[in-house]
Amino acid sequence: MKKLLIAFLSAMALASCVDSLDDYNIDQKRASKVPPETLFTNALKELSDALTTPNVNNNNFRLYTQQWATTTYLQEPRYDLTSRTIPQSLWQSMYKDVLADLNESKRLLNADALMIDTDKKTRIAQIEIIEVYAWSVLVNTFGNVPYSQAFNFQNPVPVYDDAAGIYADILTRLDAALASLATPGTAFQTGDLLYSGDVAKWIKFGNSLKLKLAMVIADVNAGKAKTLSEQAAPNVFASNADNARFPYLAVPPNNNPLSANLNPTFSTRQDYVIASAITNEMNARNDPRRPFYFTAVNGQYVGGNYGFANAYADFSHVSDKVIAPAFEALLLDYSEVQFLLAEAVERGFSVGGTAAEHYNAAVEASIVYWGGTPADAATYLAQPSVAYATAPGTYKQKIGTQKWIALYNRGFDAWIEWRRFDFPVLLPPSGGTAPAGLQIPVRLIYPINEQTLNGVNREAAAAAIGGDLATTKLFWDVF
Repeated sequence: MKKLLIAFLSAMALASCVDSLDDYNIDQKRASKVPPETLFTNALKELSDALTTPNVNNNNFRLYTQQWATTTYLQEPRYDLTSRTIPQSLWQSMYKDVLADLNESKRLLNADALMIDTDKKTRIAQIEIIEVYAWSVLVNTFGNVPYSQAFNFQNPVPVYDDAAGIYADILTRLDAALASLATPGTAFQTGDLLYSGDVAKWIKFGNSLKLKLAMVIADVNAGKAKTLSEQAAPNVFASNADNARFPYLAVPPNNNPLSANLNPTFSTRQDYVIASAITNEMNARNDPRRPFYFTAVNGQYVGGNYGFANAYADFSHVSDKVIAPAFEALLLDYSEVQFLLAEAVERGFSVGGTAAEHYNAAVEASIVYWGGTPADAATYLAQPSVAYATAPGTYKQKIGTQKWIALYNRGFDAWIEWRRFDFPVLLPPSGGTAPAGLQIPVRLIYPINEQTLNGVNREAAAAAIGGDLATTKLFWDVF
């Protein structure tokens, strides 16, 4: 009897600790509520992963810019966008994995009635800067995309907004975010994997992004580009220490996406070699970045035949540095900013310095970042084929060629710059087994499933931009 009484009292005591039996069904290892900072962190990682991965189902921009070539699979360097769901993968990464998390993080912050207003504004400004970055990726990839109605859960068929209008709006939002950071509170700290809550760095990042977005539209709206560039220039990155870098870890699942696909520790695949387009340019100039970019074959840097099959052992491939599990990814860097300033000077914008000074600083920053020395950079820049005064062609050819080299591991940004500058001159595969009439994509087509999920609005968007084709130029690509 005593044992039964003890068991009964124990059960009563246990039951009194919970409100209902539902409390027993809570999985303590799965969070039911996610803090805004965690969502922000995840968005940063997903953005970095999407732009860094070399997976052929997600990101083929290193192939489009002919920095890499393939060994076996030829659909991607021959611009097949339908056999694999390449457009869908990037679209989903930006909308679902990046922007949705940022949107929810911002909603939770706004709903927090206890947070100090300056802290809230500062963290929302961090979110806004990354949102602007992500929206720019979508617009610079597809053109018109869902924007104003994109996250209205009551409207499953959002309209596609005009790309130029989206661009104008995200620039306005970027200015508002920078204004919020002018009188900052406490930023995201441990969840800020770019700058660990350093607001001064975020101000530089935001202004550097503003400069970049301004130059993208310089050919179509020179007046606005001039104003924005001149506003941003005094507050952009001042050295490689300011780079917007995402720090990967040495172990999965947070390792460098290139290592996941190319490092023998994680993968046996040998899908890529370096393309001859970039090895030829760098070999001709004795470029000191070659051992940091590529492996050697019998002491030489040998590029493969772009758009055709290549034996992996016969050609240079991606260096051990680049495929190291903890090798960082760059979202924006000092070298790119200096190239942007050089271009701005050439366009007559008042951003300070000369084009040659900024060009030299850009090249040196790239060489030093990768492991070279200032002396290496000086020797490289002294060559007539590299020196700004004597390098061949217009400023677009000089800057475009060197920027393409510097953006070796940033295929998406190299693709943007190639479309803007039209240099270096890249030709699609031709002859042999290559289909006739191939053209390098200047945009990605809309995801195929949009035809089913949002067909009417997708059709209207396709008509508005001149056709849903990989050869349809975006609004800023006018030359």
